Amino acid sequence: MGYPPCLVPRKTIVAGVVLTTALALVAAPGFAGSRTPAPYQPVPAAALQTLDIDANAGSTASIASFDRAYDSAGRLGEDLVVAIPGVAREAAVIAPPRSVKQPQPKPRAVARPAKYVLSGQATFYDNGTTAMRLPRGTVIRVCGKGGCIQRVVNDYGPKAGTGRIIDLYRPDFFKVCGCASWSGVTNVKVYVYGVP
Repeated sequence: MGYPPCLVPRKTIVAGVVLTTALALVAAPGFAGSRTPAPYQPVPAAALQTLDIDANAGSTASIASFDRAYDSAGRLGEDLVVAIPGVAREAAVIAPPRSVKQPQPKPRAVARPAKYVLSGQATFYDNGTTAMRLPRGTVIRVCGKGGCIQRVVNDYGPKAGTGRIIDLYRPDFFKVCGCASWSGVTNVKVYVYGVP
C-alpha cells in the first residue's frame, strides 16, 4: 500500500537525502580528494646553470678525468696488496682436505611386488608376441636361469593341458632361458602385475 505524497514517512525522506548526498560525493571528483590534471609546467630557470663554450674551439674540448683523491675513493688499483693487520702471511695455513672412505655402491634390482607368481614351462614361437592365458595388456615379468624380462601379454595361449604357462618370442625365450640354441623348453617364473 502506497502513501500519498503528503504523508511520506520521515525515515524515507532522510534515507533519500543521505543516498543523494553519497551519490553526489562519488560523482564529483573534487570533493573526493582528486584534482583535474594541470597543464605542463616548465622547468624553472633557477634549476639550470649556464655553460659558456667558445664557438671557434670546435669539438676538441674534452672532459677532464677525476682527481686522484676522488678516483681512488671508489676503486682498487692493480698493484694494491690487501693484508689483514696483525696477521703474518706465513701463518695462514690451508689444511689439506680430509680423505673420507665412501662405501662402494652395490648393484641391485628392485622389483615391485607382483599380484601373484606362476611357475611352469615356457616355449618359443616366431609369432613375435607374448602369449599367456591372461587378459591382453597384462604386465608380466618372466624370469629364468638366463635372467628376467618384462613384457605385456598381447596374445592368448598356450593351449590348456600342455603343461606350458607361456609362449615367448624366440629372442625373448633365449634371453630368459640362458640355454643352448637347440633347447625348446625351459622352466620359468612369471610375476603377474596386472593391467596398468
